[in-house]
Amino acid sequence: MVFTSKAFIFLFMPLCAGIYYLLNCLKHCKKANTFCNRLRLKDWTLILFSLTFYSWAGILGLREIVIFALIIYAAAYLMSRLKSSGICIPLQKNDGSGAYQPCGRLFVFSIIFTFSIVFVVTELVLFKYPDVLARIWCIFSGGTISNPSILTPIGISFISFAAISYLTDIYRGQATAGSFVDCLFYILFFPKVISGPIVLWKDFQPYLVARTSNLQLTVTGINRIVCGLAKKAILADTFGAYLADFESRGMDRITALCTLILYTLQIYYDFSGYSDVAIGLSNMFGFEFKANFNFPYRSKSISEFWRRWHISLGTWFREYVYFPLGGSRCSKKRAAFNLGVVFALTGIWHGTGMNYLLWGLVNGLFVIGDHYWKDKPLNKKMPNFLKHISTMIIVILCWQLFRFNDLSKIGTLFGTILGTIKAENLVYTWRYYLDTRFLFLVIIGILGATVLGSPKLINFYKKVCVKPSVYIIQEALILVLLVLSILFIINSTYSPFIYFQY
Repeated sequence: MVFTSKAFIFLFMPLCAGIYYLLNCLKHCKKANTFCNRLRLKDWTLILFSLTFYSWAGILGLREIVIFALIIYAAAYLMSRLKSSGICIPLQKNDGSGAYQPCGRLFVFSIIFTFSIVFVVTELVLFKYPDVLARIWCIFSGGTISNPSILTPIGISFISFAAISYLTDIYRGQATAGSFVDCLFYILFFPKVISGPIVLWKDFQPYLVARTSNLQLTVTGINRIVCGLAKKAILADTFGAYLADFESRGMDRITALCTLILYTLQIYYDFSGYSDVAIGLSNMFGFEFKANFNFPYRSKSISEFWRRWHISLGTWFREYVYFPLGGSRCSKKRAAFNLGVVFALTGIWHGTGMNYLLWGLVNGLFVIGDHYWKDKPLNKKMPNFLKHISTMIIVILCWQLFRFNDLSKIGTLFGTILGTIKAENLVYTWRYYLDTRFLFLVIIGILGATVLGSPKLINFYKKVCVKPSVYIIQEALILVLLVLSILFIINSTYSPFIYFQY
């Protein structure tokens, strides 16, 4: 089940929200509210709907994830028992760099944590990279394995990162293990289970203790859901359809150049649209998660781009990889190495193809180079618009590594753009494709990804939106956007979110 499916929009979401808010109304009755809170009926409602959401892809995958959560909780429970018994006290030292230096821990405490992390990483590797493991086995054993196939639970990458956050935050003493219900809730909470955002356990746990569902947060959540659906259904899917059409019929130079822009817009609106729906759904149930995107295409450096793009993934790597390696509070060579490791792992996390590793390494090299370049006099004198243009050129080119598993297709694409390769039996030229509808949507996409993120425009919006008349106009526009999004969803062919494969 996906957020843009008819089953989710017209059945699952209304039913889940309806039952949740019905239980929430019990707060006006003291006895009923006490009974509801004691049995955690609202939490169980979301857990059961999360189990249903996840099992939509197959009961077997659900069984695997529940067993996985049980093992993770068992390890966390043992660590918590050691801590509470006084046998092991998880002391910490923070040297100001954000790197946590454990001390005073008994061997048994550390060994439980180590084995549990190894278990999570092993599960991730086995499920996500069976073909790579098969090739390695064949190299060393001299045997052959044909078509290794393992049923991979959906969202395994995001689930694994959530499990590592859960275990590490408990190990550091930044959060407690809670109950198995808490652990299962955190790992399987349906808005974020398949493609994030990656919410850290220490940030998630307080909402299990106390969260408030109010009208303002609910309306904010609904508005965000509608905007996310519009990003996905109206823009991302349309850009994806154009790309598929271009590639199937052959391309001339200008059309091939347009595909670079189309994919850059598609992946942004696809993933940020999903994140908006996920965060909006969470708002409806009283959770306030941080934004996952902050207009990354406004960036004036690659480092800034990665602070704005997929923020939750960057936060996870910073907390659990970059800081433990030493962060930036070390020599420049060591800091460069730490960044290289982070971006290499980022690439590998996305997939097994060589293109993902190259994508991660190339981005890492540019970020490292940016750290050396940012203080140079020439960089300080360079106009902001040139910084923005150069950053976007790098981003657009790097996305092509992410886009194509077959690196030869990248050569063909750029050969077409440069004119060294010409398509045979070309059906249409750019004059056919670049019609009014195409140009209108591309302009809307570019403006929406850049101009709407202007601080001045955002501040102006915040000032005028407090006026009742402006607020009513806003909600009317949101309603129109919802109708348009539903029409696009009903009339278009099914197109999954790009990040579902990760």
